[in-house]
Amino acid sequence: MPLTADRAKPAVPFGGTYRLIDFVLSNLANSNLRQIAVLTQYKSHSLDRHISQTWRFSTMLGNYVAPVPAQQRLGPRWFQGSADAIFQSMNLIRDEDPDYVVVFGADNIYRMDIGQMIDAHIDSGLDATIAGIRVPRSEASAFGIIDADENNKIIEFLEKPADPPGLPDSPDESFASMGNYVFSAKALVDVLRADAEDPTSRHDMGGNIVPFFTEQGEAAVYDFKDNHVPGATEKDQDYWRDVGTIDAFHESHMDLVSVEPEFSLYNNEWPIWTHQEQAPGAKFTIRGRAEDSIVNAGCIISGGEVDRTVMSPRVHVDKWAQVSDSVLMNKVRVGKNAVVRNAILDKNVVVPDGVQIGVDHEHDRARGFHVSEGGVVVVGKDQEIPKD
Repeated sequence: MPLTADRAKPAVPFGGTYRLIDFVLSNLANSNLRQIAVLTQYKSHSLDRHISQTWRFSTMLGNYVAPVPAQQRLGPRWFQGSADAIFQSMNLIRDEDPDYVVVFGADNIYRMDIGQMIDAHIDSGLDATIAGIRVPRSEASAFGIIDADENNKIIEFLEKPADPPGLPDSPDESFASMGNYVFSAKALVDVLRADAEDPTSRHDMGGNIVPFFTEQGEAAVYDFKDNHVPGATEKDQDYWRDVGTIDAFHESHMDLVSVEPEFSLYNNEWPIWTHQEQAPGAKFTIRGRAEDSIVNAGCIISGGEVDRTVMSPRVHVDKWAQVSDSVLMNKVRVGKNAVVRNAILDKNVVVPDGVQIGVDHEHDRARGFHVSEGGVVVVGKDQEIPKD
């Protein structure tokens, strides 16, 4: 919040032209996994519209990306958790009758060849494989942690442990769960049915389903470090970000804009796909400038200065305005002499002439803006900014 006040989290814009869901859908499509159901529930219209307008595969080859809302197929209830969402959508698995089912979250930033993970799953001979990313052990208490042996078989799944276990080959690192799974289909169906009958379960993939497979000795961890994506740079080869907070969302954008970005959007061998808005090229007038920034189609920088900022299509920065370390979403307008620092401005926000955002946090809060723990100011979609 407030970016999710009017849309599901996977529909939140990212990187100027993308939605968060475009990253996982691109990974699936680039990995030749093209029979995809997107299970939706919360304020899904924006997400459904984006999928229907953008993600269209060749039906002749049996490919699809299908938004599947909660339908109350099994009774008068909505999805009670991520596992229940799949259980209530079991008809999708029955109709396709696959050998394996891939279950991925829709709101993380990374590149991954999922085919390599599936191969590792098949080679393991186990029923479940969980993607793990190496994190410093000193920071691992913030994550769901996978304790695995030297053969990558999972011993225990720990939710935000106070004393995270180290890795057999790297005691100062731990495996954090990426929320990405590969299952043998029959085993998954059996476990989901058992979970649905358990009144004490939270019906959560990470909290209930993975621990069940672990207790049965049927779960392996897939080391994300072993995944090699064509065209990846040395910096972004192992890049993965959970943008679950405003600060993480902002930091992930700042990772895009440096000369050698932490995560490059310009990998043509493993592209991130989306619908590109039809707009003219960006225009710079009256000595307007942008440095270390991403400036998308339809933007006009008319005498303003922009630094370390991601600008979505049709943003307008007027004379003598200063914008830095910020994210400006579609059709934002920054008026003359205005200052925007360390901020996220959602769609259609208009900053009046001379107004300052991100300079005085107490003043920002008084105007009803959200200020994160890290000092990022967020102005919500269509939120009106009063003149100072």
